[in-house]
Amino acid sequence: MKLSAARVEQTLNQFQAQAIPEDHPAVPQLNRLFGDHTYFVDGDGLSIVEPAEPPESGVEAGQVVRLASWSDGNRTSLEPHDPELTDVVVILDAAA
Repeated sequence: MKLSAARVEQTLNQFQAQAIPEDHPAVPQLNRLFGDHTYFVDGDGLSIVEPAEPPESGVEAGQVVRLASWSDGNRTSLEPHDPELTDVVVILDAAA
């Protein structure tokens, strides 16, 4: 799921991570591997946000899905794996 700038900000207010900028040199390769998404990096690895069942009616939500985990303690290399749903669900303002 590709997020608008406002939704990236909303996500980062609820999920401790860094968004990978669209102009980052790794984004074309990530898009080839995983599809057209907004990517996030945190202490656990590489994630995206996918639509989720909202916690209440009239609210849009997204679930954080981990696509790759750090393969070393220094967090210098990521190892892709099957998508893993995390427990993190973010609320996305429909107007954003």
